[in-house]
Amino acid sequence: MTQANTSSSDRIREKKKLFLAREQKVVNAALELLIGENIDRVTVSKIASKAGIGKGTVYKHFLTKNEILVRIMLDYERSIARRLAQALEQAENGDPGAVSKAYFDSRLERPELDRLVQKLEDRLVDADDIRPQLDEFSRIRRSHEDALGSMITKLISEGILEDVPPHYHYLSCWALAQGAVELCFNKSWGHLGDTSALMGFISSIGVTMGNRGQYHQAGDSAPKQRKNK
Repeated sequence: MTQANTSSSDRIREKKKLFLAREQKVVNAALELLIGENIDRVTVSKIASKAGIGKGTVYKHFLTKNEILVRIMLDYERSIARRLAQALEQAENGDPGAVSKAYFDSRLERPELDRLVQKLEDRLVDADDIRPQLDEFSRIRRSHEDALGSMITKLISEGILEDVPPHYHYLSCWALAQGAVELCFNKSWGHLGDTSALMGFISSIGVTMGNRGQYHQAGDSAPKQRKNK
């Protein structure tokens, strides 16, 4: 390759790098505004102003406001997917609590972001202009459930988790995390102030939730025993 071709390639790479950096700047600006304001009040003009760029420049990256919103959803879901993938490797290497810890840490690290993504999901569920992105969002989430289901089944077979249908474990984790997120925004508990320590405590409870020996059915006087198979 000649020096001229090398220089041209370098310029293209640098231009692409700057383009992606500016795109992320738009996403970050939108996220900051959306966490503090009503979704309907956050306009493309406001996002552009927050990002320090022109409104027309935003449209070089995103054709509509919905595209910005769904990008936030996808970024969040992908971050959970990455953490779960790492945790699944840790679980395979002998740390059975790694997966549930990653799940709780992912959702409770920034409750305001988790809550925002849920609002965006409800708002955009029927948006036809971003259907491919919404399909990808659903695919990523299903991959979480499939991976967690496989790991839960394995931990049940090894006698680590209670022998109940795997989705009992997954949905119990979801319910605890969901309740914790809502707690952060419940006006009755507004006096709690910084809830990071509380979220950490709830996360630690979630890691051991469902372990063998904890489950009692109504009328049981002792933990439910695993049936021989």
